[in-house]
Order: sequence, then structure tokens, then C-alpha cells
Amino acid sequence: MSAQRCDVLIMGGGLAGLTLAIQLRRELPRATVHVLERRHHPVPHGAFKVGESTVEIGAHYFAHTLGLREHLDTQQIRKFGFRFFFNEGCDDIAQTTELGVSRLLPTPSFQLDRGIFENFLAQHAAQLGATFEDGAVVREIELDEAGADHVVRYERDGTTHTVHARWVIDASGRAGLLKHKLDLHEANAHDANAIWFRIGERIAIDAWSDDAAWCSRVQPRERWRSTNHLCGPGYWAWLIPLASGSHSVGIVADAQLHPLETINSFEKSMAWFARHQPQLFRELDTRRERLQDFAFLRHFSYSCKQVFSAQRWALTGEAGVFLDPFYSPGSDFIAIGNTYITALIERDLRGARIVREARLFDGLFFSFYRNMLPLYERQYPMFGHAQLMSLKVTWDYTFYWGVLCQFIFQRRLTDVALFARMAETIGACEALNRDMQVLLRHAAGSEADPSAQQFIDQYKLPWFVELNRGLRDALDDTALDNRLRQHAALMHTLAAEIVAYVRANGVLIPTQLGSLCALPTHSSTSLLEAA
Repeated sequence: MSAQRCDVLIMGGGLAGLTLAIQLRRELPRATVHVLERRHHPVPHGAFKVGESTVEIGAHYFAHTLGLREHLDTQQIRKFGFRFFFNEGCDDIAQTTELGVSRLLPTPSFQLDRGIFENFLAQHAAQLGATFEDGAVVREIELDEAGADHVVRYERDGTTHTVHARWVIDASGRAGLLKHKLDLHEANAHDANAIWFRIGERIAIDAWSDDAAWCSRVQPRERWRSTNHLCGPGYWAWLIPLASGSHSVGIVADAQLHPLETINSFEKSMAWFARHQPQLFRELDTRRERLQDFAFLRHFSYSCKQVFSAQRWALTGEAGVFLDPFYSPGSDFIAIGNTYITALIERDLRGARIVREARLFDGLFFSFYRNMLPLYERQYPMFGHAQLMSLKVTWDYTFYWGVLCQFIFQRRLTDVALFARMAETIGACEALNRDMQVLLRHAAGSEADPSAQQFIDQYKLPWFVELNRGLRDALDDTALDNRLRQHAALMHTLAAEIVAYVRANGVLIPTQLGSLCALPTHSSTSLLEAA
């Protein structure tokens, strides 16, 4: 039995653990970091893990906080934004409502082949000075509450090893090593399931129609680079391209409307596609022999009682919380969690107390979680309603870019004074978002919207494109405060326009939605008119 010591031991060398190791080595070069990964490296490309799509927070974290922009540009695929087709049962994608952008937005995001990326991350972390051990299975964790090192025992190549570490980080994914040990699991009310698989060939959605108008309205003609959502009542199916040449396919569905037992094998999912997404079924039917893997998750969404502790432990990635893949927030929460963990470790290693900061950062982390959960919870029945889902997606982006992203892009995640100073403004945005999710769900119901062919082009909304572009601005405290207030005003204006639209279609605003009832009964704005 061998014994070692490090400042930080990370249990799990997947996306969350390896990015934390890189961030620690970049920002705290004197800290010793040891990563234990159960899988053997290198991991396979194409057929590996779910979670290939990034959005702006995660992409910014990878590219700038970790300094990996060159890898993303040269080894991964720049995403053509999110794209939504409301095409339940439709045999011609050109005859459906499409929501997305006709041109690339200014702030990039990426599609990640997790195999390529995690192999690179492991090598890069080691180059920066982290110790990385693959094929390492954690067997025992002893947490010390009196200030001494924690002790972790693991097995590798048939030999037991011991690590003494000041900090222990659980990045073990759904294995949840610390979550189980400390009884931290907490459920939420979002009851949805998912299946996914990889096909070893590109699925060219751009070739699904030869309609000239449909083909020409997106330039470049590369819809395949988007995270394509094929939507219907109670579900969405994804198409995500991977740099290895494979294509990721998934179904995410409300557990009551589309039970997991109807899709939990490749053959069952193919029968489901034949009923609900016939065009995709035909594409997949000719590629059955190219199937690379198949997996499913029941009730994938969950919370956690605590993720950061002054007792020098923390959880990151799926070891802590997981929301939903619809807007790809997984890497966002890795970015947020890892940044808070790094700040706590930095403070602790220089001898400062962290009791207050651990409590505050834990609260801020869960405020992000609570503010994003309403975007998904009980929303799936409305996913087939093209018009109201288009309003929802545009609203959700406005809240995400206009408020949530600002703290990460402006490097203010740990600025407790900012959150206190802007508490009233932030709170008003949060209340408006919660009520808007209820209103749209109430107005949409659970039936498909039989709207005719149309393209709702978000690129034609100048304010929307500017929200995305403005993420790249560097702001001082005064400018950031002013921006948050401006974005709060924008959200209120947009909310008034959505409420006016809903009222015009005969829907009464429930009285419990106080933030919406206070809005004007008529809106003279035209934020959405251009699209």
C-alpha cells in the first residue's frame, strides 16, 4: 500500500473533474492536484457520454477561463445555435414552424465530442502539473472535521493506495460518492426521462427538403451544426453533430406522456420515431448498422442539499445537481461550481477562514439552480405548441443572456457585494421569470399547435442579437449595474408584449401571477414583430 499527499483530491476525471483540475492549476499553480478516474484512458470517440452541446456560459468557461479556445476552434464544432422544429408526426420538415437564427450569433458555443475532449483535458491537466490516474476505483473516504487531512483509499491495478488531501472534491457524476456518504440527495418535481445513442455517420438535416425557400433561408446552409430540437407534445428529440463524424440522437420526454418503457431500447425508440418523427426514422432506418451505443436515464433531474462545505469538501458536475438537457446547462453548472470551488480553495490555502464564503457561495449556486429549474419543470406538455414555445424560448434566452450570463462573463460570480447591491433588480427578474413560465404553460396546454409553415428568425431581432453580442463586453461595476437594470427593463417590456399576445388570444392571466398582473393590459411595443 502506497501513501501520497496533495492539496486537492478530485474523485472523478470526467468533464467536471478535469476542468476543475485545469482551473486550479492555472489559477493556483502552487496547489497540488490529484485526479482519480475510474475509466481507462484514452476513452472512445463518438460513443462515450451524453452532454455534447454547450451554451454560452459553458463555452466561455472552456474557451477563456481554461484557455482552451484553440482546441475548441480546431478540434470541435462551432454550434449554429439552438434550432427548433415543431414537427410532430410531420413527413416534410419544410412544412413546419422553424425557430432559430438565419446567421451565426456573435458569441460562440460549441458541440463537443466528449471522447475527444476528455482525452485532451486529461493530457492538458497533466501537462499543467496535475496528477492524473485512470483505472482508479475509490474504495473508502474518511472526512476529517477537525482540520486534519481527509483520507481516501483507492484501488488501481490490483493495488490499494492511500491519498491524504486537504480538500476532497466529488466529481464522480451520478455515482455521487460524497452525496451517498453524506446523505445529500434531494429530489425535485421535474419528472422526465431520456434515451440517447450515437450513429457513426453524419445526419444531414439540411438535405431533408429540396424546397428552395426552406434551403435558402439559413446561411450558411448548415443547420446540421445546430443543436436541432424536433418537438412535439411532451417531448423533444435532439440531433447533435460530433467532431469524430458521429451524430448524437436522443429523446427527452415527460414521464407521464411518453413513458420510458416505450423508448428504452433502440428498437422501441425506432418504433417511437416512426410514429412521432417519421423523417428522422427514415434517416436512422438506413443506418441501423452504424449504431455505436444506446443508453437511457430514468428521472434524470435532481438536486442536492449542499455542494460546498467549510469542512473542505465539495461536489461538482452531476455529482451535485442536474436540471435537464433541453438548454444544455450541464457545462454551465460545471463552470459555476468549479469557479466557486476554486475561490474557496484559494482562500483556504492562504490561511483565511471560509465558513462565511462557503455558506454564501452554496446559496448563490443554488439560486442559479432554482432560477433555471422553472424553465423545465412541468413545461414538457407544451412543447408541441409552436407559437407559445417560440415565445418561451425567446424569453428564456433573454433571462439567460440578460441576467444569468452577466455574472459569469463579467467574472463576478464571487462578488457577494454585487448580488447584495442588485438584489431588488435581480429578484424582480426572477419573479417575472417564474410567473412567465406558469403563464406560457397555462396558455399552451398540451396539444400540438397546427400552425402553418413559417420561419421565426431570431436573428431579425436586433435587441436579441445585441444581448448575445454584449456578453463579450468588459464592464466596470457601474456599467454592470446599469446593464442589469436595463436588462430588467427589457424583460418587463418583453413580458408585457407576451402578456398582451396571450390576452389577445383569450387567455386570462391567473391572479396568483402577481408580477404579470401588474403589467400594462395593452402593449404598444414590437420587440417580437420583426421575427
